Amino acid sequence: MTGTVDKLVVFLAKRDVIDKLVKTFQYVSKLVHWHVEATHPDIPQRFKQWEVASGLSRKAFRTGRFLTGFNALRRNPGSTPTFKFLAVLIIGTLDAKLARKMSFVSAFGESFGYIFFIIADFIIIREGIRSERKLLVSSKEDSNEVKDNRRRIRADRVTRLMAIAANIADLIIALVDIAPNPFCNHAVALGISGFISAWAGWYRNWPS
Repeated sequence: MTGTVDKLVVFLAKRDVIDKLVKTFQYVSKLVHWHVEATHPDIPQRFKQWEVASGLSRKAFRTGRFLTGFNALRRNPGSTPTFKFLAVLIIGTLDAKLARKMSFVSAFGESFGYIFFIIADFIIIREGIRSERKLLVSSKEDSNEVKDNRRRIRADRVTRLMAIAANIADLIIALVDIAPNPFCNHAVALGISGFISAWAGWYRNWPS
């Protein structure tokens, strides 16, 4: 019990975990708002306010993260300038029209990143499956070393599958800014995507 509590304390102290926690609130409230909108007219507004408040909290939180990114840019001047525009967007100093354009550029660039990481994770998973098969064929005895290697490969596979799920979910969210459509803009699609992205982040950040 003590070990679990210690892990939970370390877990909740991480900046990314807090962001994922608030993201969970944001998209769960979006789903609840959509679900009760027709049946309970007096309740949806409360969940809408919760969703907006969570979104504003994430923006404020990311404003704090700007300092970390700024320090990285200061130490590595050759880094991509995209983050600079994103930081200005987060702080809110750009004109609204320019902010929308930069949001489109940001989402467009992020979508390529999501696709790249999805493909890369699938390739690594395939290589892991091949390595596991080689271990089974080459090892005559099921030694502790072989068991540890197989356990490590399987753990890595699960982690990468969670990352793939998160990247697909984030890609759907990014498509809202790139090419709005009835599927991606639907409250259920956005809510489930945000929820998956948040909980995949929770899984990846949990102390081993």
